[in-house]
Amino acid sequence: MKKLLTLSSVLAILVGIIMVIGGVWAIMFTYQNVEREKIVTPEDASIPNTPVRDPLTLKAQADVIRKHTLKVTNDKVYAEMPQQVAKPDASGSAVLGTDGKPVMVPNAARNIWVTATTLTTALNLGIITYLFSGLIILFGLVSIWTGIVFGALSKKY
Repeated sequence: MKKLLTLSSVLAILVGIIMVIGGVWAIMFTYQNVEREKIVTPEDASIPNTPVRDPLTLKAQADVIRKHTLKVTNDKVYAEMPQQVAKPDASGSAVLGTDGKPVMVPNAARNIWVTATTLTTALNLGIITYLFSGLIILFGLVSIWTGIVFGALSKKY
């Protein structure tokens, strides 16, 4: 029993240390990658004029991108807009083809959502990375504590 507790103690502590190191590394990795993009929240963000670095500023930036995109697309999301729209002439009227039907072109407003979704997804993944890293650190600390308890128990048996 003493050997099992001692071995379990050592393994739990080693696994815990590896988890804590991995979690800290992931936080540093995420921070450095976000920092190098030099993103600053705009004036109308929930956290204005702040360099984007941590989960709160990542969320503020993602939210403001969505807000701006909805404003540009008249509160319509990607799925609510047609793929193509009638091509307008200089006066805003539809250009008609030889068949008398409007000439259709890709909906530029819909394409804005592709960019917005890509950016907000990247920002949200940064938030998830911070949260997951924190969870790994927590589990690592619990593993270290478990190893300490097993070590103490091994001395009693």
